[in-house]
Amino acid sequence: MKLFKYILFLLLIAIIGTAIYIAVQPNDFRVSRTRTIKAPAAVVYNKVIDFKTWESWSSWIEDNPDIKITLDEKTSGVGGSYSWIDGNSTGTMKTVSANPHTSITQVMKFDDMPASDVVWEFEPNKDRTTDVTCTMSGNDLPFMFKAFTAFSGGMEAEVGPHYERNLEKLEDIVVKDMQQYSVTVNGLTNHSGGYYLYNTTSCKINELETKMQEMLPQVTKYAMDNNITMAGAPFVNYLKWDDTNNAVIFSSCVPTTEKVITTDSNILTGQLLPFKAIKTTLKGDYSNLKEAWDKAMAYIPANGFEFADNGPMLEIYGTNPKETPNPANWITEIYIAVK
Repeated sequence: MKLFKYILFLLLIAIIGTAIYIAVQPNDFRVSRTRTIKAPAAVVYNKVIDFKTWESWSSWIEDNPDIKITLDEKTSGVGGSYSWIDGNSTGTMKTVSANPHTSITQVMKFDDMPASDVVWEFEPNKDRTTDVTCTMSGNDLPFMFKAFTAFSGGMEAEVGPHYERNLEKLEDIVVKDMQQYSVTVNGLTNHSGGYYLYNTTSCKINELETKMQEMLPQVTKYAMDNNITMAGAPFVNYLKWDDTNNAVIFSSCVPTTEKVITTDSNILTGQLLPFKAIKTTLKGDYSNLKEAWDKAMAYIPANGFEFADNGPMLEIYGTNPKETPNPANWITEIYIAVK
């Protein structure tokens, strides 16, 4: 009997001690994770701001595919929301504020728990990667929730690994989306020609991209500084391509509405006369241009056309990457003159 009373006494002490331990646990929490994602900030932001995409990169759904997701009528932007049912538990998430391409603030409610804040921050880097930080925080935690977290390792242990996996999956999906592309040989067309500003250089083929990035902005800047109206998208005119000697001669060009007399010896005026061409369209990253050119060049003899002697070979950049951050949406048109 005395032993039984002693056991009850120890048990009571243990219960009281546990209760005190739980009670003195913090009433608030904060869990944060950061990952450098190989994508522009705008591309990652556009993925996160729309709850339609969340199911594809949520680690909670990955661990429990039986979670039932319900998308509300509005899923993207401020006011967008969704809800879920996981067994006997329910939850909601709503976007309450957003600074485009910079930050998103959301409120998450789980069962009868106090609401938690979820904040996303997107910090762009010079190499077109983005430091993405996701932070969950809350306060006024009830006793039973504190008890659960106290014996499960805390919110860091509960939420941290999920956030790490979320960011990992988010990067995988964003990068795959950016890699999508298509090449379409549109066939025979008429190019209307026209006046243009240009500068010209020769270089090794492997230096082409660097040289182009230096020269094309120079022509564009000259046009803008001199209030010259541009008649379309910038383009490159390939004058010579020599694989054997690893050499290329090209002009970086900006079309104009009329002939311009330039005052800079490095910026010249040219004119393209109307010509027949085989047109090819690339939708996707510029890294796929070689495939587009190969298909265009192969199409010409295979379909009974002949290359025009010294005819224009144009690469027109219809999309401004600064305005369209996702490479999968870039449009480039190739025109190869034919007889």
